[in-house]
Amino acid sequence: MKKFNIRKVLDGLTAASSSSSSSSATAQPGTPRENDVVQETLQSEHFQLCKTVRHGFPYQPSSMAFDPVQKILAVGTQTGALRLFGRAGVECYCQHESGAAVIQLQFLINEGALVSALADDSIHLWNLRQKIPAILHSLKFSRERITYCHLPFQSKWLYIGSERGNIHIVNVESFTLSGYVIMWNKAIELSTKTHPGPVVHISDNPMDEGKLLIGFECGVVVLWDLKSKKADYRYNYDEAIHSVAWHHEGKQFVCSHSDGSLTTWNIRAPAKPAQIITPHGKQPKDGKKPEPCKPILKVEYKTTRAGDPFMVLSGGLSYDTVGRRACLTVMHGKSTTVLEMDYPIVDFLTLCETPYPNDFQEPYAVVVLLEKDLVVIDLGQIGYPIFESPYPLSIHESPVTCCEYFADCPSELIPALYSVGSRQKRQGYSKKEWPISGGNWGQGTQTYPEIIITGHADGSIKFWDASALMLQVLYKLKTAKVFERARGKEEKPSTDIVDEDPFAIQTLFWCPESRMLCVAGVSAHVIIYRFSKQEVTTEVVQLLEVRLQCEFSEVDSPDPGGEQTPTLPTPAAPSSPQEAEPPNQLTAGVNSSEGARDNIPCLQVRSSPLKQSPGYQVELVVQLVWVSGEPPQQITSLAVNSSLGLVVFGNSNGLAVVDYVQKTLLLNLGTSELYSPSDPCQRQPRSPRKPRQPSGGFCDSNDGSNNSEDRCKSPTSAKMSRKISSSGEQKLDLEDRSHRWSPRLCKRPFDSMKNGKLVARMTLKLNVHRTKSDPQRYGKDNAFTRSRSSSVTSIDRESREAISSFYFCESFPRKSDSLASPCLLVGTTQGSVMMVALGLQPGGDQKPQQTLSFASCGTLVQLKGGILTMALLDAAGTLLPPSCEAWYDPNASDEEKEKVRRRRPATPPSSQEGQDSQFAVLCSEKQAKVVAMTSQTIIYKHNITETSFVLRADVVQMAGTYCIACFCANGHIMSLSLPSLRPLLDINYLPLTDMRIARTFCFSNLGQALYLTSPTEIQRITYSQETCDNLQEMLSELFTPVETPEAPNRGFFKGLFGGGAQSLDREDLFGETTAGKASRSLAQHIPGPGSMEGMKGAASGVVGDLARARVALDERGQKLGELEERTAAMMASAESFSKHAHNMMVKYKDKKWYQL
Repeated sequence: MKKFNIRKVLDGLTAASSSSSSSSATAQPGTPRENDVVQETLQSEHFQLCKTVRHGFPYQPSSMAFDPVQKILAVGTQTGALRLFGRAGVECYCQHESGAAVIQLQFLINEGALVSALADDSIHLWNLRQKIPAILHSLKFSRERITYCHLPFQSKWLYIGSERGNIHIVNVESFTLSGYVIMWNKAIELSTKTHPGPVVHISDNPMDEGKLLIGFECGVVVLWDLKSKKADYRYNYDEAIHSVAWHHEGKQFVCSHSDGSLTTWNIRAPAKPAQIITPHGKQPKDGKKPEPCKPILKVEYKTTRAGDPFMVLSGGLSYDTVGRRACLTVMHGKSTTVLEMDYPIVDFLTLCETPYPNDFQEPYAVVVLLEKDLVVIDLGQIGYPIFESPYPLSIHESPVTCCEYFADCPSELIPALYSVGSRQKRQGYSKKEWPISGGNWGQGTQTYPEIIITGHADGSIKFWDASALMLQVLYKLKTAKVFERARGKEEKPSTDIVDEDPFAIQTLFWCPESRMLCVAGVSAHVIIYRFSKQEVTTEVVQLLEVRLQCEFSEVDSPDPGGEQTPTLPTPAAPSSPQEAEPPNQLTAGVNSSEGARDNIPCLQVRSSPLKQSPGYQVELVVQLVWVSGEPPQQITSLAVNSSLGLVVFGNSNGLAVVDYVQKTLLLNLGTSELYSPSDPCQRQPRSPRKPRQPSGGFCDSNDGSNNSEDRCKSPTSAKMSRKISSSGEQKLDLEDRSHRWSPRLCKRPFDSMKNGKLVARMTLKLNVHRTKSDPQRYGKDNAFTRSRSSSVTSIDRESREAISSFYFCESFPRKSDSLASPCLLVGTTQGSVMMVALGLQPGGDQKPQQTLSFASCGTLVQLKGGILTMALLDAAGTLLPPSCEAWYDPNASDEEKEKVRRRRPATPPSSQEGQDSQFAVLCSEKQAKVVAMTSQTIIYKHNITETSFVLRADVVQMAGTYCIACFCANGHIMSLSLPSLRPLLDINYLPLTDMRIARTFCFSNLGQALYLTSPTEIQRITYSQETCDNLQEMLSELFTPVETPEAPNRGFFKGLFGGGAQSLDREDLFGETTAGKASRSLAQHIPGPGSMEGMKGAASGVVGDLARARVALDERGQKLGELEERTAAMMASAESFSKHAHNMMVKYKDKKWYQL
């Protein structure tokens, strides 16, 4: 990781860079400069970049191992990654530098070390006794390809099998090769003319460490005597071998073969198998050999003290089971249970009570590693239920399409989400505790709540508790429930604009304070959700359809009359939403003469009642519709203002503002209409045209004659309802029109509530093409602007100016304003930032309504590249967040809602004349600017990148103040101070290798960030020096001191007659004194960064611990020798005393008592 900044130097160079960049801005007289605007406290010393934790399922897993004493699971992947798991919240990630696939893992049981074998023929020793594991030693083979490894329990000698069929032995303490080698040509019979193939299995006899069982791929198994260096027995079978498993008594072993058969062999009867079975093969009646099945890739043979043994195997299904999912078979006594898995099986391990291979194994669970999941099966309960996983392994349950990160959010959110999410948990799990329970949690002081929200391709949204470097799912929301689902491909609607995943989440906006959630999908739909703790049944889903289109130029002639003549008959226009559509009918499409689709949404909202559980419940569905045969464009930006009850969204055609309280469309505007006619930044040429309403016209066909009772009645979250002016008020004079575009005004009645429920239920399908005031707008005009003729080429459509960012605020929309008022900042992909004033005009005593008007204030500033983020700072440099209302339960009583509203203090608009009291922070793909309000003068400018572009930028809180955090496509992560835009951080971290990273990268407060590093994993990073300093304390510990269980008791008779396990002095056999030195050209030893050499003799390494243990054993042996000598002396003394006593007895035996 290369750092571009020299921290001390950067702070010194800041003033010069800021002044030079500011000089290009058109500063007005009296513009405040850097030294007298805001006293900034952020320095480069506050920043440092490092990875923290990785969550999710290991991507492309390839191997697995388990430490039965430490209770730690290790998973290796095809990209060279290692993931280690303990109890819930104990996870660790480390990576091999080579990136080669991990083909096998072996724990040094209860030693805090792990051996990994890679596909590039290297083996590595990992030290797990430190919080961030490090490689102690590596050994790279140059003339052998590694195929199998075996490390006996409590042994320091590692057996390595090769593709050539040879077996080498490595000392794991020094990671040096022994001179002892088992050559393949000595292991097999001399009469064999063919090579036996690679070594596929190595294990020692559980009862005799001096006997090594070697399995070759061709079907030959050899029992090798290590002392005599020759083969005791050879076992031949016609089918290739995939795995071998011992019976714990060491008298039998089982082999799995490529034809789906299992062979059981007695070690002293090599002539033929004692038993041959095909678990899934059909048994012919005439006694012939069963039909071959798929290979049994692995078998494990585990015994129990009280009952029948367990035989667990993967694969072996019949070939006629085409399309059947992967299965794990458990054979116990006479019963055979087949467990279907959702994904192919990569590996499995049987967890047993004892680590000793020569004792009854007592299996209690099976860990199954699948391609995209990890399953643990309980062998102790009937039916073999699975354990409920405590790990966040379901991130990829459906592919992640978007991601948002909220650090330091309100503390009551996590309990609220957990309470509603706990009801969604599946039933039928094992009642036992999770068996992988090793490690300890970190002791960090980071206590603020963190929430991650992920949007998925199936339309689901997941809320995660990410506090304290952990990750736990809180709540899952399925947005697809509000739509009708096509049952088959033949029923797939022709209006779909995407081939797959029509419900996929495109973007989302979440307000933690009000708990409002707004999501936009790829099918050009927006869904607004409210959070409620009560279950409700929605009879009819509230729907609003919007016709949003792009105008490239205006070709219609001017109309001095000022109004369009409606072509639809006036009486036919529906006067209320109830009359607009029957509740169960999709909006009728208007087809042109060519049969083009028009006014049809991409998805059909469900017509049946929707039962909504506690949690997020649908408030309103907004759908963009087809226009003259052209599909709606996907939504590119989204924002919610809960205090005003507004949601705004935009795409490459324009923007729309919707009142989700009254379920009405307030504004429907093309992008070009945001510019004033005299605006130098305007993108599209405009010809003289009649002053009419922007795209969409009125939200209501009412001309003022209808009573408010006929209108939609719904609960309101604003402080008062707003009545939008009638059609008579729509007539604007041309002078106002030439300066700004006309406000879009829609009626909003004051609604009455009864018991917190709607007075009337209806489906709201407000189709703006049916409105009285603007019925012809999409006929003549749209036929031209959206036709497929050469006048609008595909290149033109590609180069449209899209809305890229929104920001609600209370600011000064015009230079002359002295009072702050509600505004909307709009950013586009062409770098324009425009301001829209939201006018709130309360009515009189007889009109308890509030008028909401919109007025564009033109372009505020122009930046290079598309606008990514916008924010507002006050005079002290503190962020001014968009106003929001406090959360209340929408299904609660009116009294409870009022209590919540009273608790929320009102924020009066600020009034500061004579100086700028606000600063707008604007960041694009190329540069950042700070604009002083109300003078609307650029006071700071900084060019972020010239050769690349910014993918993600956020204004975040850091060390009690605010800054801009940026992630560039060239991999740089940067930070700029506010408001002076001083560079504080610039590190080349991660080149953009996948669009998934660009789509999911997000910053959060307090120096936190994350991205999806693979389709299944979230990588969290920090750019905070404080977090980096405390990271060691915050990380979990993998190794905990645990006493190794006692070895099984040999028993009196086994000890007397030598029937117990036979030990082997491997040091004497494999050491350099006896075996000699190995060839130097065979393998190269590479000291790791965490080795004794690399750590300068640090005493915490595994090798040091092993060496000390060796010394302790020697001292113990010496003490035992001295004890033995003392015991022998005592025995000699006792024997002498016995002799003396015997002689005395003989001497006085025949004498009477009186003769003594």
